[in-house]
Amino acid sequence: MRSNPIGTGPFKFVEFKPNEVIKVVRNPDYWKKGRPYLDGIEYTIIKNPSTGVMAFAAGNVDFTSPYFLQIPVLKDVKIQASDAICELTPSNVQPQRNVQSRAPPFNNPELLRAAALSVDRKAFIDILTEGKGNIGGAMLPPPEGVWGMPPDMLKTLPGYDPDVPRNRAEARKIMEKLGYGLDKHLAVTVSTRNVPPYRDPAVILIDQLKEIYIDGQLEPIDTAQWLPKVMRKDFTVALNLTGNGLDDPDQTLYENFTCGAEGNYDGYCNPELDKMVDRQSREFDQTKRREARMGDRKESSLKTRPGPSSITAVPGLAGSPT
Repeated sequence: MRSNPIGTGPFKFVEFKPNEVIKVVRNPDYWKKGRPYLDGIEYTIIKNPSTGVMAFAAGNVDFTSPYFLQIPVLKDVKIQASDAICELTPSNVQPQRNVQSRAPPFNNPELLRAAALSVDRKAFIDILTEGKGNIGGAMLPPPEGVWGMPPDMLKTLPGYDPDVPRNRAEARKIMEKLGYGLDKHLAVTVSTRNVPPYRDPAVILIDQLKEIYIDGQLEPIDTAQWLPKVMRKDFTVALNLTGNGLDDPDQTLYENFTCGAEGNYDGYCNPELDKMVDRQSREFDQTKRREARMGDRKESSLKTRPGPSSITAVPGLAGSPT
């Protein structure tokens, strides 16, 4: 991070102490008259969410992160600080399972399909968010998302059929054809960032993979090392959170799914898929663009390997009353 950043935003940089605090003050020359309303903001860096909740309940901070506060923790906040304003907000951040498909063992499309069929997305939502989340694909699912696939279409994709026992039975048949079974399991390492929003779904993923003869070993990675690791594609299986700033296909697909995209961590490349992304991007009519994206995405998903498995969680947000 720059030690003395300069910009034209609503606040001016004051101080940054690594792993401690970031301080900014009101920019009197901000272009919008009368804004911002605050004289300044002090961002206290607290790595442990439980410690952050304690600081909030004690009145040491006024606001919590909207992304790292899970629903059970949000309930604790309400108990400890009864006057707190707590809200659940849908976020365009999806836990995704990435696999290194350019190297053994997952360079075999059949093994990829079996892994996709093992996932019980509803179990992720029930455990992580107490049922307050939606199953989605690459885009933010409806009703909050404009571009997400309708549930009926989503169910046709590999691993999205809600009949989990049937999916896993098919997955086990695939694994048995590949030489795995009760007496021979596939051992893999599941890497993830060592913070609860990443680590918790990774543990669930490992448990679900056991259903199809895949034994996962959790590899928690320090935050500072996580992004460099996935960008190097230095993993076999990774549980990552993919965040999107906009609910728009261009931002999501070009950044994460096209050949050579910065966020395409598993290195999958399909020129035909890239053409489909370009085609929907050139369409100005939103309805036609949605239809093009839906049709192309469904066709591509059924004809190519299964992509990253996604769910959309609903994080909590807590603030002190003004």
